[in-house]
Amino acid sequence: MEPQTIGIVVTTLMILALLLRIPIAVSLVAAGYGGLVLVLAARGDDTMMFASAFQSANTFLGELPYSSTAEYTFTTIPMFLLMGYLATEGGFTRDIYATARLWLARIPGGLAVASSVGCALFAAISGSSLATAAAMGKMALPEMLNWKYDKGLAAGVVAASGTLGSLIPPSILMILYAVFTEQSIAKLFVAGVIPGLLSLGIYVAMVMLRCRLNPDLAPPVPRVGFREKIHSLKGAWGMIVLIVLVVTGLYTGVFTPTEAGGVGSFGAFLLCLLSRRMGMADASNAFKETLKSTSMLFAAIIGAYMVTTFTALTGIASDLTNWAAGFNDVPPIVILVSLSLLYVFLGTFMGAIEIMLLTLPVVVPIIKGLEYDLIWFGIIMIKYLEIGLISPPLGINVFIIKSVAGDKVRLAQIFRGVTWFIAMDILTLAILILFPEITLYLPSLM
Repeated sequence: MEPQTIGIVVTTLMILALLLRIPIAVSLVAAGYGGLVLVLAARGDDTMMFASAFQSANTFLGELPYSSTAEYTFTTIPMFLLMGYLATEGGFTRDIYATARLWLARIPGGLAVASSVGCALFAAISGSSLATAAAMGKMALPEMLNWKYDKGLAAGVVAASGTLGSLIPPSILMILYAVFTEQSIAKLFVAGVIPGLLSLGIYVAMVMLRCRLNPDLAPPVPRVGFREKIHSLKGAWGMIVLIVLVVTGLYTGVFTPTEAGGVGSFGAFLLCLLSRRMGMADASNAFKETLKSTSMLFAAIIGAYMVTTFTALTGIASDLTNWAAGFNDVPPIVILVSLSLLYVFLGTFMGAIEIMLLTLPVVVPIIKGLEYDLIWFGIIMIKYLEIGLISPPLGINVFIIKSVAGDKVRLAQIFRGVTWFIAMDILTLAILILFPEITLYLPSLM
């Protein structure tokens, strides 16, 4: 069997395993290991080659866990994860939402706008879309339902705004993308700032416009005194300052990404201690959750490297690069629309990390062959993944919100609510594709 044929068959089986909800690390390692054995064995002409192929694959697999993860840049992941878990255990995420709710409640759709802003701020802490949707859903959704907000709007704004966790730095997806494409994590983080704020601004503008045209979507809430608004800043200002410090340090070059993660996690720990809002049990839980999340990510990274090595041996990557080089005259929009359809389709039934680790070995050679900027494409790719997280029929963020809402909101109502936000995401994506300088302006100043 030809190596290219082996590559196609094994990749198909790997996708099938992911569709069956087999853990991503198991699926990737199994596919990479099995494919590696078959490709190495295909180079020989006797049965002894299988024994040699197994030996070579076993040796490679034995060395891979260290060689693939012992990179200084990967230390960024547990640092930012710890920052998010500490902020959650210390109750700062609740303070951030409460502050946004008090300051924005009186504008059209104020609680929905506050939920979107709260998701953006939480995203800057957690770095995870799923964590943002889950945490904000528990706080914001009951509040909006109590004030008789339209159920589709209430659930849709949290599900969609939760996706900002991937785009607003720090972002775990950005770290993975940067490492696998050999790009600067700091530049990718900074590149996500303006697109993230643009996404948030378009969401907010749409919510306000809809609620002004149809006040029944979001009944007004009682006024809050200025003193109460100022008092609400007491619990939120520390974390907001910490977020600004981390992003500013990255932009100015004062911190490397790992140092920024260290400053962020230490700052969050210090805030928890000074405010006396976190006991030993809370601190222990934050560290345990960080360890669990980091372990799962690193296991997936090991599998991704296994698949990348196998794919390189089949020659598929080089074939794709050569194929893409022949399309230099094709307008970028044609390639990008094709990729957007692929990512949105995959996003309806797979998680963002699975999609990224699965597709990077195939997509990056195409982008390199077309000589597109990889920092810019990283933001575009993450935006694709965001749309997939809320696209029917199986958008993961939608089901997270459904699990939070229980019987209070029907699944059909949530999908109806996110439809408006999918349309806004498409608008944002079109702007970022037509005007790449929006994404590349801040990184160009670094």
